[in-house]
Amino acid sequence: MLLKALRIGLGQLVVFVDWISRPRKLKRSPEAQAEVERATANLALYQFHACPFCVKVRRTLHRLNLPVQLRDAKHDAEHRQALEQQGGRIKVPCLRIEENGQSTWLYESKAIIAYLDQRFAA
Repeated sequence: MLLKALRIGLGQLVVFVDWISRPRKLKRSPEAQAEVERATANLALYQFHACPFCVKVRRTLHRLNLPVQLRDAKHDAEHRQALEQQGGRIKVPCLRIEENGQSTWLYESKAIIAYLDQRFAA
């Protein structure tokens, strides 16, 4: 019971620190931002709100100004089930990439951040 309360408290602290220290968004021309929005329409991030690794990925999404769907795999049974059945396991963060009619499930925050930086950094 005490450990659960401590974990919840630390999780909320991580979210708060992220909120007050969030990086600036990348500025793009309206045309370039529209292209990014089209490209990110096929991306979805499965995450837990207070997971430190998920916060790390969300910070990158914010920094790169990427409007990616966030899917709560902790409190939304439908998203949790999709993550387990289609992705193969319940592990977050996980970036679902839809390309050419196929889904790729990218786990590990470092791999997700490297993918996003490579594809969307200016």
